[in-house]
Amino acid sequence: MTNLLQSILLWLLYISSFYAFIPSLVSRLFGFRVFRRGRSETEFSLTFDDGPDPEYTPRLLDLLRQHEAKATFFVVGEHAARHPELIQRIHEEGHLIGIHNYIHKTNWLMRPRTVKDHIQRTGQIIQEVTGVRTCYYRPPWGIMNLFDFFSKKERRIVLWSSMFEDWRSSVGAEKLTERMLKELRGGEVMLLHDRGTTLGADAHAPEQMLQALEVVLKEADRQGLHSVRVDTLMGGVTVSEPKSTSQPQTHLSLWKRMVVTLWLGWEKLFHWVYHLQTASPDDPLLHFRSRVYHGALVEMNNGHVIQNGDPVIELHFDNKKLFDLGMTSRSSMHLAIRMIRAMEQQLPDLANKVVLDPELRSAKALYGVSMINRGPEKFGFTVKELAPGPFSSASKVYLKLLLSVIHPAGTKRLKQRSEQLVPKMIAMPMDVLLERYGQHALVAATVETVEQSPEELLVPEHDLVPERN
Repeated sequence: MTNLLQSILLWLLYISSFYAFIPSLVSRLFGFRVFRRGRSETEFSLTFDDGPDPEYTPRLLDLLRQHEAKATFFVVGEHAARHPELIQRIHEEGHLIGIHNYIHKTNWLMRPRTVKDHIQRTGQIIQEVTGVRTCYYRPPWGIMNLFDFFSKKERRIVLWSSMFEDWRSSVGAEKLTERMLKELRGGEVMLLHDRGTTLGADAHAPEQMLQALEVVLKEADRQGLHSVRVDTLMGGVTVSEPKSTSQPQTHLSLWKRMVVTLWLGWEKLFHWVYHLQTASPDDPLLHFRSRVYHGALVEMNNGHVIQNGDPVIELHFDNKKLFDLGMTSRSSMHLAIRMIRAMEQQLPDLANKVVLDPELRSAKALYGVSMINRGPEKFGFTVKELAPGPFSSASKVYLKLLLSVIHPAGTKRLKQRSEQLVPKMIAMPMDVLLERYGQHALVAATVETVEQSPEELLVPEHDLVPERN
C-alpha cells in the first residue's frame, strides 16, 4: 500500500511538472512564447497586477498623470466587474489593460478549459467597459501551463524582467525605492501591484509602492527615461481592436418612437404641474421637489428613519437624459459607468441647492423610487423594498416600460434576471448628503452670505459639516 501511494504521488509530481512547472521554467529562462523585456534605451514599462482597487488605483492614476507616464494594468476580472468606472478611467487616460484571470488563482491548479473561461470572462468585462478587445495576458504568479504554449497567437503573454516584493509591507518604502532604482533602465518591465488583497499580500502594501514609485518617476524624469505601455515597448505590436470614434446609436422601431414621444411629453407635463427643480441645469439628470412624506416608516443606515409626515426631497431621474444615455451606451456596464459618473457630478450640485435654500435644508432625507437601484449604496443611499400594493404594482409596470426603451439590450434585458428588475426605494439622510457632498457648497454659501450681510451670518454648530473624506 505504501509503495502504491508513493507511485501515485510520484506520477502526480511528474504530471504536474510537465503540465506547469517545466513550461513556467522554460518561459522564464528562454522567453518562449512570452514577452519579458524590451530593447529600448530610453523607455521602460510599469506594469500593475491584481487591481483595480478603489483606494489605491485612483491615487496611482493621479501619480502617473503627474509624470505623463503610461502603464499596463493586468486586472482581475472579479475586481474589474466591481469597479468598472476604474477600468474606464484607466482606458481613458491612455493606459493598456490586460487580463490576470477572473479570480487570482494559479493556472497550475486549473484545467485548461477553466483557464480559458477565466480569460474570456475577464476579456469580455474589459471590452464591455472600454469597447476594446485585449489579448494581453499575465497568468497569476507568472505560472504558465502546457496549454498556454499552444494558445492562439493573438494572446500575448507578458511576464516581467524585475519584481520587488512590493506586496509585502515588511519591505518598507525605503528598501522598495532602492530596489526599483537599481533596476531603472531602458527596456525594463517592472512588476508592481496596486491591490494587496490576494493570497500572501499585505492589504496596505500598495501605500509603500506609491511612495517608492513617486521617487522612481522623479528619477526617471531626471535621467530622461519614460514609462510606456507594454505594447509600445514591444515595438508598436498591438492586438487590441481600436475603439470606435463615434458613439453607438440604437435604431428604434416605430412603436418605440411613439412610446418615447408620449413618455417625454408626459414628463414635461409632470415637471410643470409639480414644479420640479433641477440639480444641474446644464446637464440635467436629477430633478427634485420638496414635499411631505406619506407612507410606512423607512429605516435608513446609521439609525436614521423617515416617518409619515416628515419633510423630504423627492428625486426624479430625467427620462430624456436616461434615454440619451441608453441609446448611446455600448452595453449595460457602459451605461452603468456613465450613470455613476453623472451621479458623482449631480449630487454635489444638489447639495449646493440644499445649502442655499432654507426650505430644502429643513428636509429630513432624499427619497425616490427607481428600477435603477443596483449600486446607489456607494453614494450613501439606502435601498429598501417597496411595500406590496397598488403603487408598487403600477411602478413596476411603468418602470419596466421605461427600461425596455432606454436599456441598450431593450426587451431582452427584461427576460434576463427579471427577478432583479423591480422598483425599489432609495433614500439618503440629509446629514449624509451634506457630509459627503456639501462641504464646497457650504463654503460657497458662507462666502455669499458674508458678502451680502455679515451681521446675519449665524451658522448653528450642528450645521457645520466636516471635510469630505
